[in-house]
Amino acid sequence: MFLVRFIGYLFGIGAVMFLLAAGGLWAAYRYYAAELPSYEGLKTYEPPVMTRIHAADGSLIAEYAHERRMFLPIQSIPDLVKNAFLSAEDKNFYQHNGIDFGGIGRAALLAVRSGGRTVQGASTITQQVAKNFLLTNQRTMDRKIREAILAIRMEGAFTKDQILELYLNEIYLGLGAYGVAAASLLYFDKSVHELTVAEAAYLAALPKAPNNYHPFRAPERAIERRNWVIERMQENGVLDAEGAKQAMAAPLNVTPRQTGPHLFASEYFAEEVRRQLAQMHGEKGLYAGGLSVRTTLDPKLQVIARKAFMDGVIDFDRDSGYRGPVATIDPTGDWGPRLAEVKALSDVPEWRLAVVLSVTPQEAMIGLQPGREVSGQLSTERARGFVKLETMRWARWNSPKRRSGAPKTVADVLTPGDVIYVSKVGNGEAERDFYALQQVPAVSGALVAMDPHTGRVLASIGGFSFSESEFNRATQARRQPGSSFKPFIYAAALDNGYTPSSVVLDGPLELPQGPGLPPWRPENYSGKFYGPSTLRVGIEQSRNTMTVRLAKDMGMPLVAEYAKRFGIYDKLPPFLSASLGSQETTPLALTAAYATIANGGRYVKASFIDRIQDRYGRTIYKHDKRECPGCQATDWAKQLEPELIDNADQVLDPMTAYQITAMMEGVVQRGTATLLKDLKRPIAGKTGTTNDEKDAWFVGFTPDLAVGVYIGYDRPRPMGRGRTGGLLAAPIFKQFMAEALKDQPPVAFRVPEGLKLVAINRRTGMRSAAGDPDTIMEAFKPGTGPGDSYSIIGFDAEQFTRARKVTPDIERQLQPGGLY
Repeated sequence: MFLVRFIGYLFGIGAVMFLLAAGGLWAAYRYYAAELPSYEGLKTYEPPVMTRIHAADGSLIAEYAHERRMFLPIQSIPDLVKNAFLSAEDKNFYQHNGIDFGGIGRAALLAVRSGGRTVQGASTITQQVAKNFLLTNQRTMDRKIREAILAIRMEGAFTKDQILELYLNEIYLGLGAYGVAAASLLYFDKSVHELTVAEAAYLAALPKAPNNYHPFRAPERAIERRNWVIERMQENGVLDAEGAKQAMAAPLNVTPRQTGPHLFASEYFAEEVRRQLAQMHGEKGLYAGGLSVRTTLDPKLQVIARKAFMDGVIDFDRDSGYRGPVATIDPTGDWGPRLAEVKALSDVPEWRLAVVLSVTPQEAMIGLQPGREVSGQLSTERARGFVKLETMRWARWNSPKRRSGAPKTVADVLTPGDVIYVSKVGNGEAERDFYALQQVPAVSGALVAMDPHTGRVLASIGGFSFSESEFNRATQARRQPGSSFKPFIYAAALDNGYTPSSVVLDGPLELPQGPGLPPWRPENYSGKFYGPSTLRVGIEQSRNTMTVRLAKDMGMPLVAEYAKRFGIYDKLPPFLSASLGSQETTPLALTAAYATIANGGRYVKASFIDRIQDRYGRTIYKHDKRECPGCQATDWAKQLEPELIDNADQVLDPMTAYQITAMMEGVVQRGTATLLKDLKRPIAGKTGTTNDEKDAWFVGFTPDLAVGVYIGYDRPRPMGRGRTGGLLAAPIFKQFMAEALKDQPPVAFRVPEGLKLVAINRRTGMRSAAGDPDTIMEAFKPGTGPGDSYSIIGFDAEQFTRARKVTPDIERQLQPGGLY
């Protein structure tokens, strides 16, 4: 009886203790669960995903992200990768309910047996998702309890695949990579579907502590941890013994992927796209929105544009002489580390930095800047080469402290310790590599090439080197276009009653500038005047006084209106000097304006972006606004081929557009850009040179390609007498066009219906006589034609009399090259 009572007593105590414990656990649960964050938001969670920018042909240009992540649905992640992470982190993932009690027991037993020296994590993947998304990284018991409660709740609300998908896309794996897709690219430069067993196992080794298993700073620990994962994969039956053996014998083979622009010569273009995306979608949309951007860039044309531009500015810069070394270092001993500290232009791979080690009269021995290993460590190789005197004949000194003629010996130019740029010459001989001296040009500029029918920017060069200066001169530099603005004055005139054969006086002009200011007397570049001339001759020969008289006759408000229509200026000041291109605009805006002329007067808006898709593949932006009602047909019912309907504004009469195009063809055939005749194809364009030759331009087009080139110093200063658009910019245009169009047949400019072509004397503007050497076929609109009598626009007898006092020999100046 006593025994029964004692047992009952113990049972009662046990029951009370159980109830107390259960109540305590319930109270603890209520306490910890009371302020738990909601996990419901994970159902609609959109992780930050990198934005990727592609060229028109699909080539990857650049990637932008604060967290480098590419989201992959669980169905797109290979089983190899999933099994590697499950083996490393949670082999019972598909069996437990959020907490792996067996794993906890094994971890505790291991800790006891090792005396606390070996601590094995027991958190499940579900717990890690709860911690990473909803909690902090604090190592406290409170957090572990909350983590466990959330894990159990999440297991009831999500499928296992949904939880694993969140984990594999969110986990940080080092080198700035979040998720397995981005890590695969950054570590091995390949997609997750291309990973080997060893590579997948290494990625699975990283979640615990990426920095502890860094492939370069801790390669031995990295391999040890990777092999541990491979052993777990074999134990779990997802890898056989032979496969495990081969995988463990494999080296790490980590080849970090570059994180800057991926497409050669695309730096300025990529940065412009990045700026536009930031304006359109904000910082968050750009760096976390997962946008897929298809740009207008033609990689082939971009490389051609880069070479043409670089060749042009280098040639000009060499004419200005040598400015000295990039830096000076001690050339004795191991010069490699000292030379490595000098920053080189990363986007000019044709050039290398070198230090002059010794000089003789005919050559200099140089040491080339050592490269870096994949790990980032400086290479131990010390390559040498030679620079011969004949490659530096151009390098006469041109500095305030030192001026000289062409060098007679190498010592006239180089001194041991000089850090210089060099480029490889030939293939070397007798184990001697030869290089040519190079110099980063002081002058800069821009080149823009676009499709004149859509405004798609096919190539854009914003300067000599993005590494040297990120300032994009194609889109950000505002410079005076000079005479390259004149076609829009003449286009306005042709659109308002003038004809190509209208005659304007090219003679002295004196205009008041206001109280206390001397009168303004515009002059031609030659300093001479050529008498009454047709509009065609005026634009072909770039006559300044004719342009000012024409603008004065029309009125500057009309000129300003046309400048705004073409997108060159928002508000052109009503000063006659503005008609000579004295106001600033960008190369991109001016090239787009010329493209508008090439497009038959229909407005062209320059665009660097064709299409933007969101992370789900939905198109959220498209540049091409043309309509095509018949393009959605599902089958052919003998209907005609669908036509694109261009709804862009018609800012210039198509007939006027052809007239001004034909006149600008004359610039190439007989005017200031005759070197382009060698291209042997229809080209229209105009040179431009500002006061004191501070800016040099050529903007022109064929029927299907518009190109603008600008050259000038970033801080405007004279480039030298005679450094005109025809001498500096037109050769760059020529080199680009020759290469870009070499495989395309010449195409004539399209003549609008209704225009009539009449044989006239291009100087008098009247019908030509038989055998007249100045005969051309001029385009006239319906109801207009060459004059039968003579009328000179802009002739003012009173002004002419005043001009005679200033320039006594005016009559003699008006005769040569004039009307007759």
